[in-house]
Amino acid sequence: MLPKPDEWQSASFEMIAKLDSMLLPRKKFLYHYKNVRWARGRHETYLCFVVKRRVGPDSLSFDFGHLRNRNGCHVELLFLRHLSTLCPGLSGYGFHGERRVSYSITWFCSWSPCANCSSRLAQFLKQTPNLRLRIFVSRLYFCDMEDSREREGLRLLKKVGVHITVMSYKDFFYCWENFVAQQSKFKAWEGLHQNTVRLARKLNRILQPCDTEDLRDAFKLLGL
Repeated sequence: MLPKPDEWQSASFEMIAKLDSMLLPRKKFLYHYKNVRWARGRHETYLCFVVKRRVGPDSLSFDFGHLRNRNGCHVELLFLRHLSTLCPGLSGYGFHGERRVSYSITWFCSWSPCANCSSRLAQFLKQTPNLRLRIFVSRLYFCDMEDSREREGLRLLKKVGVHITVMSYKDFFYCWENFVAQQSKFKAWEGLHQNTVRLARKLNRILQPCDTEDLRDAFKLLGL
């Protein structure tokens, strides 16, 4: 669970509230985050985020909120636009006065990043060694084809140190408790666990393609 509002130490709370309302409507969360196999009509991407800021060995503060893509700008790039406000002292190697500043950011995304967003994120992360990013995704975006550029984008993110995982029940529950305006307990929809397992296996194959390529080479040598 995230800290209560009166425990927050960050000054960017008001800015986050202006980006989108602090909490997602219940129906909107269920519609956009449901990990169904055929996600027809879900053209928007939602991103719930947690930012942890550490200054020196002891000082720690939190921010959280959510965004969605706007005016043709993908939500991942929209988030980067607001980083200077969310993460003061991020530029360079993260020194704020004489104290080192580091950030840990967690995203819960309704779709995995497209190829272009993955490339932009990877480029940005190479320039910000004091930022660590974890991405949890509900569904995989255009990753069905073996030669998909989106697959290459996810592998690029892994290469620069991004931890990418498919959302499980506990992740949906966490988002429900912290990002959703609701008066009821989280109830798993039909097929949630099965779809998580299916997508997790698919993501694992995408991020570890070498085994598959080695097998193909072996089959060629055997004339199969």
